[in-house]
Amino acid sequence: MSKRVLAFDFGASSGRAIIGEFDGGKIRLNEVHRFDNSPVMLRGTYYWDALRLFHEIKQGILAAKAAGGFDCIGIDTWGVDFGLIGADGRLLENPVHYRDRRTDGMIDEAAKRMAQEDLYGRTGIQVIYFNTIYQLLSLKINRPELLDRTAKILFMPDLFGYFLTGNMTSEYSIATTSALVNLKTRTWDPDIFAALGLDTDKMCGITPAGSVLGVLSDDICAELGVPPVPVISVCGHDTQSAVTAVPTAAKDFAFISSGTWGLFGTEIDSPITDSSARSFNITNEGGFDYSTAFLKNIAGLWLIQESRRQYRREGTEYSYADLERLALDAKPGQFIIDPDDALFAAPGDMPGRIKKYCAEHSGAAPGSVGEVIRCIYESLAAKYKYVLGGIENATGKRYDKIHVVGGGVKDGLLCQMTANVCGLPVCAGPTEATVLGNIAVQLISQGELGGIAQAREAIAASFDLKEYLPV
Repeated sequence: MSKRVLAFDFGASSGRAIIGEFDGGKIRLNEVHRFDNSPVMLRGTYYWDALRLFHEIKQGILAAKAAGGFDCIGIDTWGVDFGLIGADGRLLENPVHYRDRRTDGMIDEAAKRMAQEDLYGRTGIQVIYFNTIYQLLSLKINRPELLDRTAKILFMPDLFGYFLTGNMTSEYSIATTSALVNLKTRTWDPDIFAALGLDTDKMCGITPAGSVLGVLSDDICAELGVPPVPVISVCGHDTQSAVTAVPTAAKDFAFISSGTWGLFGTEIDSPITDSSARSFNITNEGGFDYSTAFLKNIAGLWLIQESRRQYRREGTEYSYADLERLALDAKPGQFIIDPDDALFAAPGDMPGRIKKYCAEHSGAAPGSVGEVIRCIYESLAAKYKYVLGGIENATGKRYDKIHVVGGGVKDGLLCQMTANVCGLPVCAGPTEATVLGNIAVQLISQGELGGIAQAREAIAASFDLKEYLPV
């Protein structure tokens, strides 16, 4: 009899509920519910609508029940963000979005309390403005009364798991995105908390991916008419779920988890936190079975998504296929940006900012829509090549291909440009990598798969992959 598991996968702009059915050899997917994940700006603060998202989880459970039922549940989300739980067990306020401006200046403030070299040596996490450590320092400085009222801090997948089960934990992969976990001890680093004036008692115990968080609570079962199935703490960070699903048998491989963010990296046995890695500002995130994803956060398709939103605001609706076609028609090699420049971090008029950057740095700016989008694609491919070189330098290894997984697999132009610029074949697929990694860890937890190697073998056998050769 096949095993059926229910995966909830939250991205920065949408979420979905997908049933994964495993027959002992292949995994089949059935999307039963999809929904928007639209942040809300309120009085100058950028929030996630957590209660609406939990409502969508319940709708997904109902849809999965109607589609034949399921044996367990797993949830993955974006990293770093969290909810604050009061002493009475209630959510104190909606979680704040990582792109909110509250972390402005917090990198420098943290450096006054602990040297960046020391922080990186302990956590191995890339210094980037939205890390949890900077969000919490902002609360400590600007809203101490809110932290005083907080009993526990729950990262987003753990928060939704708490809503479903009543149990609290911090799954390892999502916890490491915080820059508060010592990657040698795999626990919260007390020296970091002390230096920043934060309280480790507000954090939950860290558990490995694949642990059983609990079962659906009585009130959830009664409300939705479902049995008390287990909720599994999968790799809660969607990047680590995607890495789990990279369809390769090779020990050493390069990957890009391509979506709103482009996460370029490799999987290693233990963190690399030497001066070379620190100077390159590369991150070491915890993964399944305490592996390490050695990767760099790159702006990714956020630049395309935000440009498309701006064109819509201006009155023209372009599909992603439209934008790709216009980019193909534009002359190559005209404009280049650094996708990770702080200018492009916030929501708003992305094409306008791209034109401003190009004018200031090269004296010329893209004019047409096609030129703007072509600039983004070529800039991302160039950044991928740069990051590949940094990873190879830090690991001392060379990679013979790049695996692209996630929603960006659908973007054939970017895949081809990546192959061309990096001079390596690109193996594209699967598109639903984060969901498949979520499903795989549930199946491992339930004894249906023997481990990550068998999971990757099943994923490779279940989905068609496309290869792009450099030209």
